[in-house]
Amino acid sequence: MGRPSDYSEELADAICAKLAIGKSLRTVCKADSMPCVKTVFTWMRLYPEFLQRYEQAKEESADALADEMLDIADDSERDYTEEGRVNTEHVQRARLRVDTRKWIASKLKPKKYGDKLDLNANHAGTINLSGTVTFVEPK
Repeated sequence: MGRPSDYSEELADAICAKLAIGKSLRTVCKADSMPCVKTVFTWMRLYPEFLQRYEQAKEESADALADEMLDIADDSERDYTEEGRVNTEHVQRARLRVDTRKWIASKLKPKKYGDKLDLNANHAGTINLSGTVTFVEPK
């Protein structure tokens, strides 16, 4: 018996549930009980309701990634060698894991995890319609 290729609500639910807890689609589809990645992408094109659920699950996964970041950052178990020296390889690997999750979360849920831009910048000066800028020294 091969991998499932027929769409079902149960299979769609199982895929989306795993995505929502932060698993990648590639990881989810490695299981023999799951369809291959190509099949899931085909389902997204064929079933708009599945695409909507997939997108929601991916957005929810940003929160799961944030939880993972805390766990990784708080885990200091292997930060030091038996000799008491800093295990820089482990610390750098943890930093990479956090940074990767932070980047992905900022793309999946930019309003919550993305960089905030300050659009209320104060400036002293005037801009005229000819395109020139005149700056005035602040008092």
